[in-house]
Amino acid sequence: MSINSIRLHWLDNLRWFTVLLVLVYHVFYFFNNKGVFGGVGGFVEDPKGQPQDVVMYILYPWFMMLLFLVAGISAKYALERQSHKEFIASRTRKLLVPATIGLFVFHWMTGYFSTHVAGNDVLLNVQQPVKFFIWAVSGTGPLWFVQDLWLFSLLLVLVRLIDRQDRCWQWCGKIRWWGVLLLGVLIFVGQQALIMHPRPETPDGLYNLYKPVTYFVPFLLGYFFFSHEKVQEEVAKMHLPMLGAAVLAGIALIATTWGENNTTPQYLSSILNNLYAWLMMLAMLGCFKVWFDKTNPFAAYMTRSSYGIYVVHYLVIASLGYMMKVYTHLPPFAIYAILLVAVLVLSPAIYELLHSIPFVRWCVLGEKKNR
Repeated sequence: MSINSIRLHWLDNLRWFTVLLVLVYHVFYFFNNKGVFGGVGGFVEDPKGQPQDVVMYILYPWFMMLLFLVAGISAKYALERQSHKEFIASRTRKLLVPATIGLFVFHWMTGYFSTHVAGNDVLLNVQQPVKFFIWAVSGTGPLWFVQDLWLFSLLLVLVRLIDRQDRCWQWCGKIRWWGVLLLGVLIFVGQQALIMHPRPETPDGLYNLYKPVTYFVPFLLGYFFFSHEKVQEEVAKMHLPMLGAAVLAGIALIATTWGENNTTPQYLSSILNNLYAWLMMLAMLGCFKVWFDKTNPFAAYMTRSSYGIYVVHYLVIASLGYMMKVYTHLPPFAIYAILLVAVLVLSPAIYELLHSIPFVRWCVLGEKKNR
């Protein structure tokens, strides 16, 4: 039976589990004390950081690249079933519509709180409807991932039009285990495309946020290499050594860089950061292939809903996180606990609400009709 004719439960589970990691990451990111863009500020002034910020150091190097790699695998399988025209149409509806029209229907609320995080007087002298437009654009938040993915999908179709016989994909399927390890060099090279010294008065910072070259690399690796069943089996055989090596690399990275802003181009382009990122990505692929190639009602629900949950989740963090930090005197532990529970519970609830409303579900979630 062809690998494209069956449901790969391990891949579905890896996707939604990584989305849950994004939700958890954003809770800790929102309260970081490194001045990372988009945060409301930490709870201590110590430049060495807050102990809870270790979550950022553990996750940030690899989890978004893993999502792009999984998206590349999924794109290959989708293109086995769809024509290029159908693929572009479905990706435009699912990705571009929520990341453009959805900004004005739903995400302007996230933008409202994001501008307050930046300072209460930022839009003091701006009149409506200009203020609303700024809120909508500022509400993009995590949808940069969706916008990148739409662009990558278009570029992938262009690549396939150049290589109409899929010869490159077929050649990539012949790679051996040692070649899989060496693909990490491409991850390192992709990180070097970041602008090391972004100029405040230019779009450099926006480029470093979207990281188009950095993230296009794992997307292509997913499509050309990791969509092959043989390559997946090679990674599965290495899952325990890769997991052990990733843990050791992660410990070394955190121990030697603790207190640094782990989102800077210099940090992200370092050899140790990329070694840890690649080992962790391989470990996650291999472990899910071996241990989680099964499903249950909860996993099936998350497979259907994780994209929508990702799309809407940041409103919970931006609104509730901002209000608790600014307007309450709750201890940090309570704020983290409340926000973690809220984002994991309210995000699916908001998704279900929007999903039930005709037209709104198309605008915000890219869905044509109810299930």
